[in-house]
Amino acid sequence: MKAHIACPVLVFNSHIIVFEKLPCTKKSWSASFTDEVEDAVTLHLSSMSSGYLSPSSDRIKQPVEDVEECTCPTSTSPDYPKELQLLNSPCEKCCCPAPPPKISDLMNDKDLLDLLRLKLDPNHCTIKNWKNFASRWGMSYDELTLLEHRTQGSLSQSPTQEFLLRYNQKTVTELTELCRIYQRIDVLRLLQSWIEKDWPSRWQQTH
Repeated sequence: MKAHIACPVLVFNSHIIVFEKLPCTKKSWSASFTDEVEDAVTLHLSSMSSGYLSPSSDRIKQPVEDVEECTCPTSTSPDYPKELQLLNSPCEKCCCPAPPPKISDLMNDKDLLDLLRLKLDPNHCTIKNWKNFASRWGMSYDELTLLEHRTQGSLSQSPTQEFLLRYNQKTVTELTELCRIYQRIDVLRLLQSWIEKDWPSRWQQTH
């Protein structure tokens, strides 16, 4: 008589796999084990409802929260200059970016305006100043001379401020282009920092 050994067999009981020891021979253990597993798995799966094996997304529905719609103007125009790409981040209350700032917006910031006056008012033989900027935008020689004489020696009046006031409907980005043309990197960095950091918050406060 051949000796029998206790062979472990998988038995599916509900969702729990149970090992049971059944007598079997060494030769038949492998085949018996495979047949038992296949039959048990087939039986177990066939007894499940059709919806049990469906994707979880079909059976579980997540609640949808009410989202307040944005009431700001339309999104950023594709014609925005490259410097304004950083303004495309959403504001705190909605999803609308700040519009491109104009020079009129810049002139509402007294601290920035004072820094621009300090940088562009002085006359240097090798450094471009407000005269070069104003001439580039169309002011004639006579107009430049008159403005220079009218503001010379005055603490309250600035040729840079007067020049910016005349062209206050131009964008700050156009002003940064003049800084590039005349290699005024110091003024360019000052304006870029204001566009990136100060202008979005100032716009949010007024809107």
